[in-house]
Amino acid sequence: MDTPRVLLEHYLKQLRLPTIVREFSKLAEQCAKEGATFEQFLLRLVEQEMLDRERRATERRIKAAKFPVSKSLETYDFLAIPSLNKKLVVELSRGEWIGRRENVLALGNSGTGKTHIGLTLGLAACQQGFRVRFTTAASLVHELIEARDEKRLLRYRLADGSCERWQFDEVISAVAERRDGAGLVVTMHRGFASFDPETTGARPVYTNRPDEPEGNRFNDGKCDAQGRFWGGTMDFACKAPITDLESLKKQLDA
Repeated sequence: MDTPRVLLEHYLKQLRLPTIVREFSKLAEQCAKEGATFEQFLLRLVEQEMLDRERRATERRIKAAKFPVSKSLETYDFLAIPSLNKKLVVELSRGEWIGRRENVLALGNSGTGKTHIGLTLGLAACQQGFRVRFTTAASLVHELIEARDEKRLLRYRLADGSCERWQFDEVISAVAERRDGAGLVVTMHRGFASFDPETTGARPVYTNRPDEPEGNRFNDGKCDAQGRFWGGTMDFACKAPITDLESLKKQLDA
């Protein structure tokens, strides 16, 4: 029994270096014939491990993105849509807009390749190391409406593709992250609440004023530049022209 070889393979497996386990014998023989130094042998071995690891990571990201089909920039027929700015699409495929936290909006008639371009940009992002999730507007709207009707809050994790759900007694109409990182502030049917996903508890911090018209509920909300969370109220039945605007200014205690 070649004890050093057995131990080496065991240690490499423990270190999760499968490509080195598979290639080191063949590469050692090749480097010996070429008269390569030990450093050159080790460099080539580690390079193969890194390339293979990057390939597997890209494959996992593409699988997690749940693309309905595989589309690339090379398969898009730019001659069929001459009005499309090919130079801009190529530039977007480099992914720099993602680092700048910008959005890309594609507008056009049905059958003009909007989905193809979206799939192309998504695939390019996966290949550049970004995590991607593909969905359609219809699917997203359906998911959000279903969550609203069932009084649920959803959190999707790009890291592993999981989706967490929290059940509430009231509809959640707006969400904002707290500046101190201690969870979220949400607008519910009757007012503002502090919510920490780690404890799954929602603590009311403000409810409608006593003089608030009966039937009014909180609707949308958003933070301003000063960190104040504004929430608007409206008639629940969407009939009476009665609205209000409330601002949550006080410090929230954890």
